Amino acid sequence: MAGVGPDPLMTMRLYNTLTRREEDFAPLADQTVRMYACGLTVYARGHIGNFRTFVCIDVLRRTLKYVEGYAMRHVMNFTDVDDRTIAGARQAGMDLRRYTDQFIAAFREDARALGLEEVEEMPRATDEANLRAMAGLVAALEKNGHTYLSDGSIYFKISSMPGYGRLARLDHEGMQDGARVDGDTYGKENARDFVLWKGARADEPHWDLVQPSGRPGWHLECSAMALRLLGDSIDIHAGGIDLIFPHHENEIAQSEGATGRPFARFWVHVEYLLVDDEKMSKSLGNTYTIPDLVAKGFRPSAVRYLLLSAHYRKPLNFTWASLAQAEESLRRLTDFLARVDRVERGGGGAHAAIAVRLAEAEAAFAASMRDDLNTAAALGTIFELVRALNSAMDAEEVGAGDVPGIRALFGMVDRVLGILSLRRAEEAAPPVPIGEIEQAIADRQAARRRRDFAAADRIRDALAARGVLLEDNAAGTRWKRK
Repeated sequence: MAGVGPDPLMTMRLYNTLTRREEDFAPLADQTVRMYACGLTVYARGHIGNFRTFVCIDVLRRTLKYVEGYAMRHVMNFTDVDDRTIAGARQAGMDLRRYTDQFIAAFREDARALGLEEVEEMPRATDEANLRAMAGLVAALEKNGHTYLSDGSIYFKISSMPGYGRLARLDHEGMQDGARVDGDTYGKENARDFVLWKGARADEPHWDLVQPSGRPGWHLECSAMALRLLGDSIDIHAGGIDLIFPHHENEIAQSEGATGRPFARFWVHVEYLLVDDEKMSKSLGNTYTIPDLVAKGFRPSAVRYLLLSAHYRKPLNFTWASLAQAEESLRRLTDFLARVDRVERGGGGAHAAIAVRLAEAEAAFAASMRDDLNTAAALGTIFELVRALNSAMDAEEVGAGDVPGIRALFGMVDRVLGILSLRRAEEAAPPVPIGEIEQAIADRQAARRRRDFAAADRIRDALAARGVLLEDNAAGTRWKRK
């Protein structure tokens, strides 16, 4: 059970936003999936809505690798120059690169905490190679008659692409030929010519790679990076459902307008994350980051579990109760595996009925993941198996000989879902940095020496609230996890 691998009787199926139906999926060439996913626009720390998309795309990546057995060529970008990053850097009084660096570092920290696999490429829009690719893309679009110059900026002429709007199912009657939109983001009612290259402004970064001098529009950036790193036609383009229009629609127009070839065969979009049945917004104070949840006492493994627990094409409602339920579900899995460890120590042979049960669960889990990433059904299969094996252990019908098979199955499940290994890593690391614990112990000892027992108790209680217990003995004070 080291992995599942391709099954000739069961084809991976994915819902394709472009066709609005589920379709059989296989990569176009050499058993390698070429996938582009829109990453974070780094004007702020990513929130849990962003990370629902990133976790679901991570599960897609893992399913393609560990269930289907494909190689991956996966690109996820950082948008580090657009209207919002420029405005944020200006307000902070910082250089754009330094301003966006801090949020890229925060993303990498949160991605590690949530167990996202490292992808093959994580380009920044302002990397020189990408800026040159954007300049080349503008030149190709100009050559093919898809652009015009107005007020010092270069625009894409949507009337030059007869298929414009097919991803978002736009009504062509409502398109406004010749009407321009200069912003990087805009509403669905604004099907207008969009900016490719913004003319230079005194208070904005600009480059001389395109004439007139200026900086790229947001939509241009992703097309150029995808084409440069993955080629003219890619297998999958993924992102949040909010990106279908205008961003992904405009990516198609730019890419196909330049190359004359289909840009992406499959478009995969992750639905919104709601918070208490409402959209996240700063005005409601419900835009939570991963550190916000950790500060409330929740571990990232529980957050990951919650974010992948519902089908990616269904809205997921985040509540504190649902996060607590995710923690409880994950605890049930780890408690079960701890019980399996005890069975191994107890001895006993293998049982044919257990092997059959494991094979059935493996097949059902893989089938659910191949069925448009049905993580809810896949988790249901695993908890059904846990119930059955717990009952078998109660009846002493599981022996040490069955343990390798059980571990192999749960290892395969974890390669795809990535929750158990994440929890084990959390358990192995102290919830508070060791240096901070040691300093707190020293401060507490100093408080006790000066007979300030109230201060000593506050230090002890503060650590306990963060998951670290202090124990005093004749040799001194030691700490352990709560």
